[in-house]
This record gives sequence, C-alpha cells and structure tokens, in this order.
Amino acid sequence: MSIAEAAKQIYESELRELLEAEHRDRYVAIEPESRSHFLGNTFLEAASTAKNARPDHKSFVIRIGHEAAFHIGASS
Repeated sequence: MSIAEAAKQIYESELRELLEAEHRDRYVAIEPESRSHFLGNTFLEAASTAKNARPDHKSFVIRIGHEAAFHIGASS
C-alpha cells in the first residue's frame, strides 16, 4: 500500500470525524508508519511539522474536509 493510500485510510477510519469537527479547512500531515498526525494552517506548515518530528519518514498531507489539498482552475 502506498503512503498516500495508507494515510487516507487512517484519515477515514481514525481522524475524519475528530478533525472535521474542530479543524475544517486546515491541513493534516499523516505519517502512516507511526500513525502520527501533524496539523497546520497551511500545507507547508503541516508538512514541515511532520518532517521536523519524523525526518526519516514520509507523510501525506490532506486538507481537512476537502477532497483535494488544492483546487486548480476556475469554478463554473
């Protein structure tokens, strides 16, 4: 399973309800090996916090309450 798939599974099964109630529109970096998660107000803040905490591990960043971390292009 990829890091992204594992992080999404952890988000869905363990974090979605908790984080969407309190932290909607923020970002969460999830490090699947330890199941640790790191919050940030921006993508970079969440990713940097995860990297600083676990520099030898990869994490995946999710925008809380959204299907994608970023939206590109204009809406119709």
